[in-house]
Amino acid sequence: MTPSRRLFLASAAVPLFTARGAFANLLDDLTKTPPATEGPFYPNKLPLDTDNDLIVINDGITPAVGEITHLTGKVLDLKGNPVKNAVVEIWQCDANGVYLHTADSGPNKAKQEKNFQGFGRFATGSTGEYYFRTIKPVLYSGRAAPHIHVKVKKGGKELLCTQCYVKGEAGNDKDGIFKAAAKTPEQRKAIEIPFEPIKDSKVGELAANFVIVLGQTPGE
Repeated sequence: MTPSRRLFLASAAVPLFTARGAFANLLDDLTKTPPATEGPFYPNKLPLDTDNDLIVINDGITPAVGEITHLTGKVLDLKGNPVKNAVVEIWQCDANGVYLHTADSGPNKAKQEKNFQGFGRFATGSTGEYYFRTIKPVLYSGRAAPHIHVKVKKGGKELLCTQCYVKGEAGNDKDGIFKAAAKTPEQRKAIEIPFEPIKDSKVGELAANFVIVLGQTPGE
């Protein structure tokens, strides 16, 4: 990775892509983020590049196909305190519906988007915020709802495995995993997030904000 790109990824200004007022009333209605199955396609062989920019691999110059999305959020405990030093991982299929897993990318090698990283990590700071540049999730065979898988770890311990979904997507209510997690209106709100156009973006970039509320207060 070049120094300039490393600097960008390390210092990306999360609030630039955060919806206005996203955290304003957060403490009034905290809901524990519902867990969800890891699924069959958590990478069984991690890529060499595991940074928080899934659009470009290492020093590549060709971006991945898809609607570029700036995914931001915070990791909080049930009291609303930010959780620092947590590692947030995301993984998702590429624009052709192929995951970075040999059981999927092997049979579908010809379809696989070679410029999509498929997996990324970000360590939270004192504010609990995280940031990824990725693509808007798309459908793949076997699921009714596009989604991004999310896992939170700290100190080598897994704290949560969940999935976030596109708000208003018609397939959400047909998807068994979504319905199992969103049993109440509050739980639905916790995992269904808007993907909104970024004003003045010349390439049609989107912003999405996913607040992760843990059901425990992890130790330092």
